[in-house]
Amino acid sequence: MKTKQAYKGSSVKPEIFIKNGNKTFNLSNTNKLFLIAGPCVVESEKLTFETAKKLKAITESLGIPFIFKASYKKANRTSGTSFRSIGVIESLTILGNIREKLKVPVLTDIHSEVEAEIAAEFVDVLQIPAFLCRQTELLEAAAETGKIINIKKGQFLAPDDMIFPVKKVKEAGNNKIMVTERGTTFGYQNLVVDMRSLEIMKKFGYPVIFDATHSVQMPSKDKGVSGGNPEFIEPLAKAAAAVGIHGVFIETHPDPQRALSDASSMLKLNKIEPLLKKLIAIHKQSNGFNK
Repeated sequence: MKTKQAYKGSSVKPEIFIKNGNKTFNLSNTNKLFLIAGPCVVESEKLTFETAKKLKAITESLGIPFIFKASYKKANRTSGTSFRSIGVIESLTILGNIREKLKVPVLTDIHSEVEAEIAAEFVDVLQIPAFLCRQTELLEAAAETGKIINIKKGQFLAPDDMIFPVKKVKEAGNNKIMVTERGTTFGYQNLVVDMRSLEIMKKFGYPVIFDATHSVQMPSKDKGVSGGNPEFIEPLAKAAAAVGIHGVFIETHPDPQRALSDASSMLKLNKIEPLLKKLIAIHKQSNGFNK
């Protein structure tokens, strides 16, 4: 694949700070692999809190930065009958309570300019979904909240073209930007991950994250419900860690088969810690952080 000339990066280095309890991490300048993880969507207060508590305990024991993730609403569903939300305000309130009570930063998706302002009151990171990564007004509205902005690379987009969404956020006055690889459309109902994408996007000068769960999706595989190949989560995540990503994104659930969204591609919660231990070891060794 012939790629365009890679963008040389911003002259102003980003400073992206998060707090986990009493510890502060700069995600732009840390040797530690950080984790963004949580259930695909807020299903209930109990499940969301229990998942967040477990992930907090795991990441504290491993000494790595952690951002909790859950969507308060799923606006992009294949079928109009698929679950979307238990309620916008109820879900956002749950996320806000996790942020305050557990003392962890929280990430959620937004889908419109109005949502950017509303969600920003409850979370620390606003995520631009892959299908919306070229929506200029959405990117600008997210930037204007002053929150950290995580832009997911569209399944249809070349990695070097991700500089344009990045520049839209930066030009709107916000340099707290992260970019996430989540696979590229490969024919119908399949995705493939080109690891060169990670190296290309690293040249932008912003933290690069690998989404290990959406990358194994099989979109609209079965009667309007996306399938997945979760057995490939570990090998793909290991490869990304070896490349030298900054963070890994993993959707997880105590019982994925009963999840209300992305059931076929989430990682079971009890598999998170052993996987992270392997990824941290690979990340350290491959990038010389243990020398």
